[in-house]
Amino acid sequence: MARRVAIIGGGSSGLCAIKACLDEGLEPVCFERSGDIGGLWRFEEKPEEGRASIYRSVIINTSKEMMCFSDFPIPDDFPNYMHHSKIMEYFRMYARRFDLLRHIRFRTSVRRVAKCSDFTTTGRWEVETESEGKQESATFDAVLVCTGHHTDAHLPLHTFPGIEKFKGRYLHSRDYKEPQEFMDKRVVVIGIGNSGSDLAVEISQTAKQVLLSTRRGAWILNRVGQQGYPIDTILTTRMKSFLQHLMTSSMASDYAEKQLNMRFDHANYGLKPNHRILDQHPTVNDDLPNRIISGRVRVKPNIKQFTETSAIFEDGTKEDIDAVVFATGYSFSFPFLEGYVKVVENQVSLYKYVFPVDLEKPTLAFIGYIQPLGAIMPISEMQCRWATRVFKGLNKLPPRHIMEADIKYKREEMAKRYVTSRRHTIQVDYIPYMDELACQLGVKPNLPLLFLTDPKLALEVLLGPCTPYQYRLHGPGAWQGAREAILTQQQRIVQPLQTRHVEKHTSTMPLLLKLAGALAVFAVIFTYL
Repeated sequence: MARRVAIIGGGSSGLCAIKACLDEGLEPVCFERSGDIGGLWRFEEKPEEGRASIYRSVIINTSKEMMCFSDFPIPDDFPNYMHHSKIMEYFRMYARRFDLLRHIRFRTSVRRVAKCSDFTTTGRWEVETESEGKQESATFDAVLVCTGHHTDAHLPLHTFPGIEKFKGRYLHSRDYKEPQEFMDKRVVVIGIGNSGSDLAVEISQTAKQVLLSTRRGAWILNRVGQQGYPIDTILTTRMKSFLQHLMTSSMASDYAEKQLNMRFDHANYGLKPNHRILDQHPTVNDDLPNRIISGRVRVKPNIKQFTETSAIFEDGTKEDIDAVVFATGYSFSFPFLEGYVKVVENQVSLYKYVFPVDLEKPTLAFIGYIQPLGAIMPISEMQCRWATRVFKGLNKLPPRHIMEADIKYKREEMAKRYVTSRRHTIQVDYIPYMDELACQLGVKPNLPLLFLTDPKLALEVLLGPCTPYQYRLHGPGAWQGAREAILTQQQRIVQPLQTRHVEKHTSTMPLLLKLAGALAVFAVIFTYL
């Protein structure tokens, strides 16, 4: 049975990895190459080698109730969508609450992870580290890799002929910090993912003109959903997940696209892609249509080639430009693992995106190497909870052929659903994937039983947002505060918005909605039974 666990990386995944180890009575040692926790979410003026980098104004795209760790709600007064400084504040609160920092060795890089000579019987690893020029080696019973997949900038210059002749400045979005550096410039932003759209909007506040170049276009979601609630709390519910399974992909896309086009017509704005909304990871941006309608951002097709001072687009148009920002995503790799896990075109063969299938002992796990349609923090936490119990021998992995079949099936399903892209190699849907891991762990909510024993809670679990607390109601790691956290989650969503007292008028609509919800509940119960 594993006892001593090496954790590589002290970001959000590393923090919950430490806690998961402590919860299972294991001895975690976390190696963090920088001098602080936070990983991606810790802002630095200059990008650090081997660490993700963000810009000064970045705000997360997932709301606080959906992204929190499952037994530590984010404070009531924190905004629903947090600035990176607030996220760091929450991480520090979490680390203090569970006394995690004493298990972290800062400014320590992992240079090599290799099997011990007796690995086939013990599953142990030799971990070589370096700190302040001093190298050390230690033996661990298991290893959790938590280095993230936003560290290595993907800069495909070879696909842009003439870029070597361009006399202006070009950079990857990883190196962008603030818009003042583009004052009165004509700027091209390449890529319409979340980073590309955010940077196009922000740079347009100071630039003379921003051109947003996209190969395929994108469907744009707003952070603010119906009645002002965070969009992910509206979309990520068990009821909606259930209804989506009853519909064909085409029907679900028709409905979602109609809703988005009611806000603004994507075709009129030059954004409408050829693919359906469910075929691509969505782009979340509140301000892009406002910048387009005001002319500060102009949407353009893919760039055919660069000249010394301009960009020529695939539609034949030519624009003079001063700077180029490549929002072209990231690659990830594990150079310290000596080939035990191979990454090919951003694809890695891991059982349920966590465990390699070809090791004699399941004592190596990867945390957070997924691109969810939802928040990543609760998923990383769930992966850690499962992995640590596998390390202890409390949960068993299936035979290798079953794991390989699962990997093959997921890869084929992903290829069928999504347009071909580097960002769609590790894509998962939030509720199905969380439930899949929860079944491994034995913590998936039992809705039929809940309706028999606690109808009030069951209604919120079914109709309300599928928050991480649901996976602490029972089973290993159950938290006594989970029920209360679920029943009060709507209050925590609204509280930070209520900074001015306003009289509310009562309406009969909530009653009608509850009646409709009750009918839907019976349908779901019969389905489960």
